[in-house]
Amino acid sequence: MRVASEPELAGLARALGAATAGDPTPPEKALLRRAIAPADALVVHARQRIDAGHDPLGDAFCQLRTAGERRPHGATYTPLPIVRSMLEWAHASGEPVRVVDPGAGSGRFIVGAGRLFRRARLVAVEVDPLAALLARAHLVVAGLAGRAEVRLEDYRAMHLPAVAGTTLFAGNPPYVRHHDIPPRWKRWLSETAARHGLPASQLAGLHVHFFLATLGHVRAGDYGAFITAAEWLDVNYGALVRELLLGGLGGTALHVIEPTASPFPDAASTAVISCFQVGRPGKTIALRRVASLAELGALDRGRPTRVSRMAATGRWTPLTRSPRRATPGLVELGELCRVRRGQVTGANRFWIASEHSVDLPRAVLRPTITRARELLGAGNCLRSSQHLRRVIDLPEDLGALTASERRVVEAFLRLGRAGGVDRGYIASHRRAWWSVSLYEPAPVLATYMARRPPAFVVNLAGARHINIAHGLYPRVPMSADQLDALVRHLSTTTSVTEGRTYAGGLTKFEPREMERLLVPTPEALASA
Repeated sequence: MRVASEPELAGLARALGAATAGDPTPPEKALLRRAIAPADALVVHARQRIDAGHDPLGDAFCQLRTAGERRPHGATYTPLPIVRSMLEWAHASGEPVRVVDPGAGSGRFIVGAGRLFRRARLVAVEVDPLAALLARAHLVVAGLAGRAEVRLEDYRAMHLPAVAGTTLFAGNPPYVRHHDIPPRWKRWLSETAARHGLPASQLAGLHVHFFLATLGHVRAGDYGAFITAAEWLDVNYGALVRELLLGGLGGTALHVIEPTASPFPDAASTAVISCFQVGRPGKTIALRRVASLAELGALDRGRPTRVSRMAATGRWTPLTRSPRRATPGLVELGELCRVRRGQVTGANRFWIASEHSVDLPRAVLRPTITRARELLGAGNCLRSSQHLRRVIDLPEDLGALTASERRVVEAFLRLGRAGGVDRGYIASHRRAWWSVSLYEPAPVLATYMARRPPAFVVNLAGARHINIAHGLYPRVPMSADQLDALVRHLSTTTSVTEGRTYAGGLTKFEPREMERLLVPTPEALASA
């Protein structure tokens, strides 16, 4: 079902009864005044789809507004199979007197909950007037408007009165990166977390705010399930969510959905469903990973993991994977190689050779991997450095240069000082601000962040690398044939599931994560 404009979508919502569901707010009324009446066939079709359990209004909204247009509000709509799994878990876990969806969108969660919980009051919270209108229309057609309210306000600032009974919190808190969160809400996060004695980072995304806001709304006995991007499982800013689930929110289960399952249609990202029961004194939390929506099913499964173990680590993704069994002939990569991220220049625009550095001595211009695509396009072996850019790698002791070289370098450094390069954070913390100190060429180079598994490349060209790549430095002597066999094994067996996946689908391998990859023993590599 396609709608050509927002006035037409608002008109469809009006035709479906949006204006009769509670009292639409002034921004919603303004949309209704500009609404265009839809064709009768479109209204009939929308009713039929809603009666069949679908969300044609939400689908039309996502077609009308691109992912980029919805991004400021974090409006990423959840596929209905995930909504059903979450609500069926809630149905099996309790009988709430009230259901709250903190980021309701077109009402997928709140309508689904209303159909399951026939006596519960329904509270849909939304900040987008058009989405709120769609939720009202959705509730009317589903026959739920009489016990529902749609609140056009910020979940963090709303007042939720106490009720006699249990409240279910269910939904998809909006994902907005910290760069787009206003300073006043960042202050709210820090101050609110501090009142609860919890850690908070200004780098936290909006979904983290919603977990904290939920702590202020819940009472003992309440429960819930939120689906979010999974990056908080591992990153520093996610410590707040981890503390909440280990403490005040009472986490019971985490279900990680791989990017291959497309948990969020608009973003190739890992997702995680967090189930919680407030006041639960459990000693374990069930952890599970699924590769497809068909595999998700009921949320009553998972491997029990001790809360004490989860509290002792700042990274939870490894805990969601099945424990590795000892495999004959395989060892961890870290036993054979040290993995080291490339050097940070602090100012690539200055330290990568270009027109501003044409007179520098060739000896200080090092062929260097400066873009991941240089490894991604190399196959299993980098044979030449001719196409690579040069990084300027000056010695700490400029006295090692000849008099003529020194004059050219001093002129170059004056250019750097004029541009403030010497005052940058990285440069100002080096022993000599002008000395990048690139690492020795690594026998094997690897990418570590992409929307695919890492590329591993034998470095026959002797190229250096900056911090867009990792270098693998053997701890034991390895022949050229062994290095080649190692790279071929890593290139064919490494999966994105062994790294950490961020919103947007980027998968990252930290050095220690890469060192945990399983590879053949040196003897097996030699025989290969």
